[in-house]
Amino acid sequence: MSPLRLGLILAGVSVVIFGVMGVALRAEGDLSAARSTFAAGVIAAATSGTSVIYQVDRWKLSRQSAIHFVIMLCTVLPALFWSGWFSLDSPLEYLAVVGYFLVAGLVIWLVMFSVFGVILPKHRASRDPTPRKQRS
Repeated sequence: MSPLRLGLILAGVSVVIFGVMGVALRAEGDLSAARSTFAAGVIAAATSGTSVIYQVDRWKLSRQSAIHFVIMLCTVLPALFWSGWFSLDSPLEYLAVVGYFLVAGLVIWLVMFSVFGVILPKHRASRDPTPRKQRS
């Protein structure tokens, strides 16, 4: 399956699940929880849908990361502003949310890079059953 198709499926599942929950909450009159659930759905859809960017082998990690960042900037950051999770009464509070977004994104990227780019490849290499050339 192509990464684009897989990404659309992953994002679509999140949108449907969170959308149904959000609609149910709105129907019950809990507007704050509905808004929060819709925002979480946008974030879940964006993060799961764009995870497939890292499966495009012909792209360098820098390109994959830049594209992922731009998509997160256009989806997750507005969802954070709209979610109601933060007080946004001044420009400084908007900047704080941008700061949270950037720091959290950097930490998550570094953890994922460490696990999938460093730790797992080393672990797989150490378990490689192919015989190694012995030194004489």
